[in-house]
Amino acid sequence: MLYPLLQASSWALFIGRFHPALVHFPIGFLLIAALLEIGRRSGKINVNETTVVFILFWSAISATFACIAGYLLSLGGGYDEELLGDHMWKGIGVAAFAWVAWLVKSDRVGKLIPFGKVAYLPAFGIAVLLTMSAGHDGGSLTHGAGYLTQYTPEPFRSLAGMSPLEEKTTEIKPIANVEQALVYKDVVQPILEARCVQCHNASKKKGDLRMDELALLVKGGEGGPAFVSGKSAESDMIKRCLLEERDDDHMPPKGKPQLTTDQITLLAWWIDQGAPSDKKVADLKVSEEVKPALASLGKGGASGSSKKPESAVFSLKVPPADEKNIQALRKAGLIVNALSQDQNLLEVSAVNAPAFGDKEMALLAPVSEQITWLKLGGTKVTDAALKDIAKFKNLNKLHLEHTIVTDKGIAELKNLPYLGYLNVVDTKVGDAGLKSIAGMKELRSVYVWESAVTDTAVSQVTKQYPGLLVVNGFSEAEVAQFLKAGDTTATAANVPVKKP
Repeated sequence: MLYPLLQASSWALFIGRFHPALVHFPIGFLLIAALLEIGRRSGKINVNETTVVFILFWSAISATFACIAGYLLSLGGGYDEELLGDHMWKGIGVAAFAWVAWLVKSDRVGKLIPFGKVAYLPAFGIAVLLTMSAGHDGGSLTHGAGYLTQYTPEPFRSLAGMSPLEEKTTEIKPIANVEQALVYKDVVQPILEARCVQCHNASKKKGDLRMDELALLVKGGEGGPAFVSGKSAESDMIKRCLLEERDDDHMPPKGKPQLTTDQITLLAWWIDQGAPSDKKVADLKVSEEVKPALASLGKGGASGSSKKPESAVFSLKVPPADEKNIQALRKAGLIVNALSQDQNLLEVSAVNAPAFGDKEMALLAPVSEQITWLKLGGTKVTDAALKDIAKFKNLNKLHLEHTIVTDKGIAELKNLPYLGYLNVVDTKVGDAGLKSIAGMKELRSVYVWESAVTDTAVSQVTKQYPGLLVVNGFSEAEVAQFLKAGDTTATAANVPVKKP
C-alpha cells in the first residue's frame, strides 16, 4: 500500500495535473536518443556523441519532474493501488537509469566511474524499456486496465495468448422487448458503462467510486452514497449531471460524452422506483412522462449516442463562419465554441464580457446563420438587441438572464423557427412577454424566475401549452419533476440548484 508523505492540497493537485503533459518529454527525449544512438553505431547517420549526452541529460531532468508531478497527482486518490505502485516505481526507474546513462556517457563524469562504458548501454536500454512499460500502466490507470491492448488485432492476439477480441462500444444497442427488459441490467447498466465506468472502474476509482458493479455503486465513494434509493432529487449521481458542464463537480467531466435528457430521466426513474436490481420494466410503475424515454430504448434513442440532436436545427448544413469574424468576437471578449464541426454551428457566450451591449450586436451579424446557442446573460443588452437577435434564424438556445429586456423585446422572438430554450431570469419580462412566445412550435422551456411573470400567467400558459416547461422558482426538491418533464437545461439557467 502507498502511504502519501504529503497531503492532497490544492497546490499539490494543481502541480500534479501537469503530469500527463510533463511525462511526454522523457518519452520523446529517450526515444530520440535511442534512435540517434542506433543510427550512430550502425553508421547510418553522423552525429556527435555530445548531442546524445545533451539529450540524455534533458531526458533525466524531465523524467524527474514527471515523477514529482505524478506523485502529487496520485495524492488525489481514486487509482488502483497495485497498478499505481507499479507505474510509480517504473517511472522512478526511468529517471534513475536515465541519470545513470547520462553520467557514464558524460565526458567529465564518465571517466571517473569504473566500468562506466560497460554500464552505459544496459542503463540506457532499461530506461527505454521502462518508459514503454510505465506508459502502458499509465494508460491503464487513466482509461482502465487493458486500455492499450484492448483492440489488439489478429494474429497478434493469438501469438500473445490473448483471448479473442470482444467488440466494445459506447453505443447502446436497442432493446427488442422493452417491457420484459431488466431495468438495471438492460437499461441502467448500459448507460453507466457508456458514460460513467471509464472513470469509475476497478483500476480508476475517481472519487473512490466504482460504477461497474451495482453493489459498489450502492456503497458509494468518498463523498458518500452515489444515490439515495427512492429519492433521485437527493442523489449525487443525478445532481452532478444537472450542474453546468463547466462546473468542476459536473459529471461526466467537460469534454467527455454527456448523458442525454432521456438517459438522466431513466436513471432518475430507476432510483425513484427503489433502484431494483432484478425487476423488469413491466414490474415497475411507469408514468406518462417516462414512457417516451422507455419507448425510445427500442430504437436506441434514449440510451444511445449523446450526439442525438435535440432540435431539428442540428440537421441543418450551414457554411462555415469566416475566421476573421470569429476572431473579432473573441477580441471583444466573447467565447466562441463549435457545437458541431460537421454542421458549422456555433455557441457564443458573453460570460466574460459583461459590458457587451446593443452596439456590439453588430459583431454577431456576420455569423448570425451559424449561431445556435447564444448566452448574453448579465450583459448590457436591451430590447433593441432583440430586434437583431430575431434575425438569427438558426437560434436554438438564448440566455438573457440578469438583463433589462422587457415584453416588447421578447415579442420580437416569436418568429424564430428553432428557438427551444429561453432564459429571462431576473429581467423585466412579464405576463405579456411570456404569452407572446408561449405558442412557438419548438419552444420547450422558459425560465422566468425573479422576473415580472406571475404565477397566474405561468399556470395559464402551462395549461394551454402542456408541452412547455415554465420554471418560476426552482428548488432541489423539484429536480425530479423537471427531469420527468424531459428537460435538463435547468443546470444552465442560473437558478439556485444546490451543489452536492
